[in-house]
Amino acid sequence: MSLVKKMTWAGAVAGLALAAWSQAASAQSAAETAVKAAQQYKGTTINIVWEAGLQSLDPKNFSGPLWEKLTGIHVNVVEVQTAEMFTKIMQEYRAGTGAYDALNVIPAWMPDLAQAGALEPLDSYVEKYGYAGELDKIAPIYRDNQMKVNGKIYGFPDDGDVFVMYYRKDIFDDAKNKEEFKAKTGHDLAVPKTWAEFDEVGQFLTDKLQPNTYGAAFFRQPPYTMFMLEERFRNEGGKFFDADTMKATINSDIGVKVLTDMRNENKFMPPGVEQFGFVENLAAFLSGQTAMTISWPPYGRWAASYGTDEEAMNWVPKSTIAGKVGYALPPGGHPELAAGFALSVASTSKNKEAAYLFIQWLNSEEISSQRVKLPTALRDPFRTSHFTDPGYLALWPDAKDYLKTLQDAADTGLLDLSLLQTDKYEEVLRQSISKLWAGEDPKAILDKAAADWDAITAEIGVDKQKAVYADWASKSGAYPK
Repeated sequence: MSLVKKMTWAGAVAGLALAAWSQAASAQSAAETAVKAAQQYKGTTINIVWEAGLQSLDPKNFSGPLWEKLTGIHVNVVEVQTAEMFTKIMQEYRAGTGAYDALNVIPAWMPDLAQAGALEPLDSYVEKYGYAGELDKIAPIYRDNQMKVNGKIYGFPDDGDVFVMYYRKDIFDDAKNKEEFKAKTGHDLAVPKTWAEFDEVGQFLTDKLQPNTYGAAFFRQPPYTMFMLEERFRNEGGKFFDADTMKATINSDIGVKVLTDMRNENKFMPPGVEQFGFVENLAAFLSGQTAMTISWPPYGRWAASYGTDEEAMNWVPKSTIAGKVGYALPPGGHPELAAGFALSVASTSKNKEAAYLFIQWLNSEEISSQRVKLPTALRDPFRTSHFTDPGYLALWPDAKDYLKTLQDAADTGLLDLSLLQTDKYEEVLRQSISKLWAGEDPKAILDKAAADWDAITAEIGVDKQKAVYADWASKSGAYPK
């Protein structure tokens, strides 16, 4: 047999083997496929980077031990604070030590990490282990926007982080409140759908319900408010850059209006709201001090008292409002997909296949449906099936309304800005928010921010950044339709 024929025959055999494997894989679930294939690596240890704190209780207490029981592969959880994760991943990649195998990556970091070479492309593994079908079942906003860079798969969307408005149904349904609001404004009291309505309703409720309850409160510390600013700016019609020149346009009239309105709204919020972080805002809402707020999905579960009796949750204030909470999209109707996580494989890993199989199993429909119901794990629904999961729907009386709102949010959500060196741009936004609460002029704040953004862009390279921004801006969740 000639060399050419031998090569042709070998290729045909390989193709048949791959087809046979794919057919076998499709006959079982993605989770089962991953477990069966991973058993060949029994005795191996894989290191996975995970957000420190509650998030890490998933792989430490649930998924990691279960995976080891099924496959014999030990999972070592490397806990890293969120603010340090990007830096740690890049440092390890440059050092080339192979210390990390699997990674949690905030989707906004993906262009940076992928172009640097820190992430392993996953397309060949997805094909080999027949995972494409289950990837298609991830909610489109996450699947289409948080998985690929330049057409290649670098991560599996694994956390449905999105902002939701929470409001007190008993306050909005109160007959006296409705009567007085109608008399004062000429229209019905309702959950606000625009920021103008939010201001009107928030001020009315504060005027009527003080000193016990304020109309609203938000977290106002810059790392959190940054996401709210990105969301609101776009809902009001703003664009971050001129697509042709890459000049920053955050200092537009829209940007100035948004900052001005945000500061004015603090006047009908609790004193000291400018210092509210995630926990302070949560405590205000759960104690009944505020009638409206916006935050990530865990607020909704904790307000209903779901899971808060577990020891790891003893820091969560006891809810005084269980059964009284409604869920809605934030004003503007396009909530921020704030942060979130995707599962990736480190390009320097010495156990790439074992790491891949673990993240396929974690992300699979079968296992993820269990993980998103863990009270301590803080993984939020991200698959279409999660929103209609009978087990989830039964967790508390209003869970059906909560999941319906998360599904609506997934249909209309906005991506975090994602560029090369995104954190440098975000740091400018964080500084801008600090200046706003300190009383500086919104126009001056944003003019300085735009100049800082332009300097960052010039340092990176205008054409280089322009290409990344164009790719981001073309995605369905970049700007409201």
